[in-house]
Parts: sequence; structure tokens; C-alpha cells
Amino acid sequence: MPKLGGRKLYFLLKEPLKSIKIGRDKFFDILRANHLLILPKRAYHVTTNSHHRFRKHKNLILDYKITKPNQVWVADITYIGCRENPSYLSLISDAYSKKIMGHYVAENLNIQGSLLALRRALKKHKGVIQSLIHHSDRGLQYCSNDYQQVLEKHKLKCSMTQNSDPYENAVAERVNGILKYEFDIDKHNISSVLRTKIVDESIKIYNEMRPHFSNHYLTPNQMHNQSEIRMKTYKNKNQSKKKFALV
Repeated sequence: MPKLGGRKLYFLLKEPLKSIKIGRDKFFDILRANHLLILPKRAYHVTTNSHHRFRKHKNLILDYKITKPNQVWVADITYIGCRENPSYLSLISDAYSKKIMGHYVAENLNIQGSLLALRRALKKHKGVIQSLIHHSDRGLQYCSNDYQQVLEKHKLKCSMTQNSDPYENAVAERVNGILKYEFDIDKHNISSVLRTKIVDESIKIYNEMRPHFSNHYLTPNQMHNQSEIRMKTYKNKNQSKKKFALV
């Protein structure tokens, strides 16, 4: 976890730091003095094509209360790699626990990558998806007939964002960001096979080892294995809307 961040690093090291009388403020002073604080950096690549002939669905989760795992899954596609050698990572994540349920690295933006990520999630978690809502943007991949047929076959309700507000799919955006900017999965001009291996290993570490702030510092796996803790929400920065994104 090369760019875990100071707060989560302090959480993991809290007990040994206490034994040498180093508190949170002093710990951050040490990181700052050694140029170890992580500077935020964002880069955007458009992977959503919502101008298509397929049916678009309503947003079912704007006022929906999520209280347990396998209640809402969120889907998204993110660009990884470089212009000369691009790949596209399709993710299915649980909105409550932030656990990545299924993923697939493809060399293009056709629907097969998204379908394979969904099928992996369904196969791995068969029998625990009653009344599940599948939430995504209005991209061609998710609106396509093939993708919708899989949702219908497994009786998943389809929910989609209504505009370009990232808070309508906040968990998916956040998980993408963690993998790209903390694990550096898109910084290497390498073969597709090696890139897939790096993604697989990063997702395993993310699910099993990384404390998640919105999970009250539980890992996604720990959060997913219980349903007592109330999930945190992402506050919408557009105050005129006066709404909170439940995911």
C-alpha cells in the first residue's frame, strides 16, 4: 500500500507508536519533515458513452437506505495504463462495505469487460443477491441488451445515474480512485498480462488489508462480514441540492 495516507497509516501503527510516546500530531510532523505526506492528484479520462439508442434506467438509490452488504452493487469502468498501451478496468463493488466483488481488465471499451466483471461477481457470490440493486452510469456497456439480459436473468434491479454528478455513483468513483492513486495500478507501460496481475494483487490487498475510512477503519472484507455498523455517506458538495448520496 505505497500511498495509504497518514490517517490510515497512523491507525495501523497506533499501538507501537504509543509505546514510544508518539501521538498523531507528532507522527504527521515526522511524515512532513521527511516529505512522506501524500499529495492529491487527479486525472480524468472519459470512459462513459451515454449517447446511444439503448434504454436508460432511473436512479433507484437517491433516497434509498443501505444498511447491509449485498443490497446495492455499484459498477464502473476506469482507464489504466498509458495512451500507447491502454487498458480498461471494470469493477463491481458493494456499496455498503466498499468490497470489490468482481473485476476484469480489458484492452478496449466493448461490453465484454463489463460483462465478465459482473459474471465473476455473480459466480463468486451466488445465493446472496436477493433483491439486489445494480447501480451504474448510463454508459453503453451497462445499457446494452447483453448486459441487461444478465441482470434480468439473475433478477437484479437496474439503477442508473441521471446526470454527470459524480456523487450519484460515489462509491464506484472512490474505489477507482483508491486503486489508481494509492496502488499506482495505471503508472506502468507494461504488458496486459502483467498489468492484470498487478490489478489482481492490488484488489486482494485492498479487500483484505486496507482500512477504509468510510468503513470506520475496517477493511472491506471485515465490513462485508457484518451488518451492524451504519455506513457513512458522501456529502454532496452542491449545497443547492441539499441531498446526501447514500453511496
